[in-house]
Amino acid sequence: MLQKEGQVRIPSGCAISGIFAKDGSRVNGQEIVRSIAVMHDRSNGLGGGFAGYGIYPTYKDYYALHVFYEDLNAKHECEAFLERHFDIINLSKIPTRKTRKIVDEPLIWRYFVTPLPHALSDSQLDEREYTVRCVFRVNTRIQGAYVFSSGKNMGAFKAVGYPEDVGSFYRLDEYEGYCWMAHGRYPTNTPGWWGGAHPFTMIDYAIVHNGEISSYDANRRWLEMFGYHCSLLTDTEVITYIFDYLLRKQGLSLEEAAQVVAAPFWETIQRKDPKEQERLTYLRSVFSSLLITGPFSILLGFDGGMMALNDRLKLRSMVAAEKGNLFYVASEECAIRVIQPELDRVWAPKGGEPVIVRLEKEVV
Repeated sequence: MLQKEGQVRIPSGCAISGIFAKDGSRVNGQEIVRSIAVMHDRSNGLGGGFAGYGIYPTYKDYYALHVFYEDLNAKHECEAFLERHFDIINLSKIPTRKTRKIVDEPLIWRYFVTPLPHALSDSQLDEREYTVRCVFRVNTRIQGAYVFSSGKNMGAFKAVGYPEDVGSFYRLDEYEGYCWMAHGRYPTNTPGWWGGAHPFTMIDYAIVHNGEISSYDANRRWLEMFGYHCSLLTDTEVITYIFDYLLRKQGLSLEEAAQVVAAPFWETIQRKDPKEQERLTYLRSVFSSLLITGPFSILLGFDGGMMALNDRLKLRSMVAAEKGNLFYVASEECAIRVIQPELDRVWAPKGGEPVIVRLEKEVV
């Protein structure tokens, strides 16, 4: 029997959702779990995850390293490495809640650290670059250890499973933050494993992504010239490193980074005034290998803000909304309405045009 349109749900892969409180008020983690749970059918149980900002106020000045370990040998080797490079202020298992739906979990530990002054001085690097290089060394040289989150006053929580089960597993109802992002995974050409779930992070940058990156190899080859290692078997990893490279290393603004990743078409650039033509031509020419092609909708979290971005043709759905000082964004409007039925404004962001929200100046 033929299925008619509307009689069967065909999800366009993956689900993303985000909440941001511009006044810095703290939102309970259960809210983002409720939001992503509505889009259950957009996932297939092979990956779910969350990122929260403002969740570690007591340790806000320290890097929070979230680490997966395959075994105790990996843990001992990683901790020995960390002790040589950082002052470890606090360490503990990340609290979890046992559930039959999340299985084969690795050892999951959390470390609040700051670079050792003499080691940082000897490296002749700034603090953030020093920490990035240490994270890469762990992830590429220590067998069975993987640092999956490394920012200040933020953390990623991810696993193989549906996102609502992952949220329960990590006890997100016990956390509060000014920003939350969530992802439900529907992998089509990459494996489902704990490290491959979203978000992907680098220092305070976190990415959740719905779509498929056809430019992955070109993007990866460019980034590997600058010390990045793409080893996690998923195209989304490269997006995180692109933004880290453009924002942290090249000093571009968020708007400029978006115009690299989702660059305007040449005919669009030609219709701009001469000064804007020159600027956009420069970005397209210098960073041509960092143009992301293929359908995507992206949420980028960073210290004090969040950015939502669609591909130029808007081939993946994304809806934004506001209620007072709260900003919402999700793959579907129902994921917003379930936690905030009454909204001041609802709109669909245009393809290639970023929506950026930040903490209000008095909060910062």
